[in-house]
Amino acid sequence: MQALTSSLFDGSEVAEDTLAMAAGAKARLTTLPPLWTPDHAKPIRDARNTGVGGFPTIIRSERAETLHIERSDGEVPVRVIAAPAPKGIYLHFHGGGWFMGAADLQDPMLVRYADEANVVCVSVDYRLAPEHPFPAALDDGVAVAKWLVDNAVDKWGVDRIVVGGDSSGAHLAALTLIEMRDAFDVRFSGAHFVYGFFDLALTPWAQQFGDARSTPRTTDLHGFVDAFIGPDRDRRSPDVSPFYADLAGACPALFLVGTEDALLEDSLFMHMRWLAAGSPSELRVYPGAPHNFVAMPCRAAADAHERAIAFIKKCLT
Repeated sequence: MQALTSSLFDGSEVAEDTLAMAAGAKARLTTLPPLWTPDHAKPIRDARNTGVGGFPTIIRSERAETLHIERSDGEVPVRVIAAPAPKGIYLHFHGGGWFMGAADLQDPMLVRYADEANVVCVSVDYRLAPEHPFPAALDDGVAVAKWLVDNAVDKWGVDRIVVGGDSSGAHLAALTLIEMRDAFDVRFSGAHFVYGFFDLALTPWAQQFGDARSTPRTTDLHGFVDAFIGPDRDRRSPDVSPFYADLAGACPALFLVGTEDALLEDSLFMHMRWLAAGSPSELRVYPGAPHNFVAMPCRAAADAHERAIAFIKKCLT
């Protein structure tokens, strides 16, 4: 278990490759608009989905298949990458501020998780804001989770589910976990949260983070939330902010976050709330790592993925 000491946060333990990776992330700030608005959603989304404009090249796996899960008013596409002999399901929610990202943009990671954790990775292609504001994305996630509970045994011979995601995807994973518990009395086997956004009112650190460091900036976070839930909804409502929800009876959780992330305190505080609710929780803090570090070439990212795989395997044994 990692000891939470001041040296994790004062910069004295930052690895050289983390420093270099964080510097590159900060340099990309010059390409961002001064203030994010919903008008930026489509062009940024299109650039990310095609791997241009500073976004990484997209590698899509030939192993992946797309299923369409019924919801009350349509269908939810899901990206499926399965191990040959799976032990369970990894239900995945991609990040992207609820306005960008897609289920087919992280195939290499999901292939690795499938093979090394022996799971069926099911990534939800949930509807995006601002075209589809809350609760569209959550409704998609719950529809997929319910379908897995009803059909995973017949389709793959497994019934245990670990839910996970990064950033806004971790937010949706947490809300889906809570909704499945409350509406269907279903409890997942584990929850894997990577720099999650759990307090949509913004923690003190998120509010003070400012605009001069790596994304997301404070102004970005406010813009993402406004586009996702609208300007008038109570940001401290447990319906939209899992930090304020009743966490009793939650499954074991793993929280991963870097110290140079505006969402640092979301993970620190949520980890403590998880423990206070009587549920097992692990936390790993990476000195100097910015938001989205797990997609960058550094030892911190390698360690985060190794810990995720070990955690998923432990939850399914």
